[in-house]
Amino acid sequence: MDQTLLVVADLAAISVLTFAVYFPRHHRRDLIAAFLGVNVGVLAVAMTLSSSSVGVGLGMGLFGVLSIIRLRSNEIAQHEIAYYFSALALGLLAGLPERVNPLSALLMTLVVATMYVADHPRLYGRHRQRTLRLDAAHTDEDALRAHLEALLGGRVVNLSVQNVDLVNDFTLVDVRYVADGGDGRGAPRPAGARTAGPRAAGFPETGTAVEHEVRA
Repeated sequence: MDQTLLVVADLAAISVLTFAVYFPRHHRRDLIAAFLGVNVGVLAVAMTLSSSSVGVGLGMGLFGVLSIIRLRSNEIAQHEIAYYFSALALGLLAGLPERVNPLSALLMTLVVATMYVADHPRLYGRHRQRTLRLDAAHTDEDALRAHLEALLGGRVVNLSVQNVDLVNDFTLVDVRYVADGGDGRGAPRPAGARTAGPRAAGFPETGTAVEHEVRA
């Protein structure tokens, strides 16, 4: 009976995390199966291992192995890594105890609540990150900052020049900025800006950056 309650609690927690928190915000359907499959799989294995004296150690080892395998596979953004680890944690919290534990229930609630708050769109909602390829070689950081602020329509809070090619006349820069505008949905797209996928622009895929090629 205790284990049945733990299974129900885990399924409720992962359902809230996946269907009420993650998907309405990010709309990535393929990760629904990943989160649910990993959670239920870890829950099943953890419950099996909990009957042995080395169950906790094996459970944590499983946590590490699954994490390494998943993070070395297909593209996954930083916030999706956090959801992925949360799904793993929920499975272990519900699977390792042999009976209903108030602390486990509290920790499961804490995991879901933390992701709800930390990934809320209103938390730093106007902060943006972009990787831009500018069709000009910029060597003056102050001038580059002013150009980016005019281009993006926001206040640049951090920039990192990744490459300046004086021969081919382009600059690759990672920029963090605060978008202007009351709706918090980002700066208007500048005239002449062309959005390109990472592969089309000749750069490796990333989970967090959006590649642009912009004529200065």
